[in-house]
Amino acid sequence: MYETMLLARRIDERMWLLNRAGKIPFVISCQGQEAAQVGAAFALDNQKDYIAPYYRDMGVVLHFGMTAKDLMLSAFAKAEDPNSGGRQMPGHFGQKKNRILTGSSPVTTQVPHAVGVALAGRLQQKDFITFVTLGEGSSNQGDFHEGANFAGVHKLPVIIMVENNQYAISVPVERQLGCAKVSDRGIGYGMPGVTVDGKNPLEVYKVVKEAADRARNGEGPSLIEAVTFRLTAHSSDDDDRQYRTAEDIAEGREKDPILLFEKYIKYAGIADEAWFEQINEQLMIIVNEATDYAEAAPYAAPEDALKYVFAEGDEA
Repeated sequence: MYETMLLARRIDERMWLLNRAGKIPFVISCQGQEAAQVGAAFALDNQKDYIAPYYRDMGVVLHFGMTAKDLMLSAFAKAEDPNSGGRQMPGHFGQKKNRILTGSSPVTTQVPHAVGVALAGRLQQKDFITFVTLGEGSSNQGDFHEGANFAGVHKLPVIIMVENNQYAISVPVERQLGCAKVSDRGIGYGMPGVTVDGKNPLEVYKVVKEAADRARNGEGPSLIEAVTFRLTAHSSDDDDRQYRTAEDIAEGREKDPILLFEKYIKYAGIADEAWFEQINEQLMIIVNEATDYAEAAPYAAPEDALKYVFAEGDEA
């Protein structure tokens, strides 16, 4: 878990440097949400379950088989990008072989997609569950409510996890919700709603594993709210100093989930400082190689701009 969390962080940090150097156009960050993402992903079966991640979910897609090279190819918008062949913005994950459903720019459209895949699995009598994530801001969109209601009515094997990072771009959570917690909405759709500390990957693992067991046993969907803290601006095009105080940001840094998990691992006697240094060195080699490869890789040919958009030849 720690390795995957740290790899997501190191890739993310590198992307910010590349963006500020003018080498990649856009970053939408996972920093501060890695514990929720990785804890949840480890509670799933990454050999058969389907995931519909939202744009920050680097920790989830790494556990489900995406590589640092895959993510860097996407950031550089290169032809080899497995998500979209360089056609989509970063964070629009999609990879058929790893059962990662293609994401779209309108937020929360992935909830009905995940519910539909769960329904298809039931109709085909297949043994998998679907896992979908979103931010708390987009839990106020119609797609969330329609998807959750359909899943509840039909008791589909779906886990809906809201990563509550306190801000919908610049709007604080208290100005987004009429209820106290996102998880309070679960009862309205006939599913349990649970709020968990999203800074603790082991706590997230526990609640997602319980939800996964319920889904596999035919007991229907679950709504999970993982309370996290967004450590960066909304994206590389945002300046969060316009709506957050320095004290607010400093508090988040003190509660960085990677630092908290590192302290826990040391306290439990699982690993020492030398192990952490070794892991970081190994991961930086992976990040450096992925960066170099993606930067040198070719862009898509101009004549391929309409490929996969319109039918060709005999397909017309």
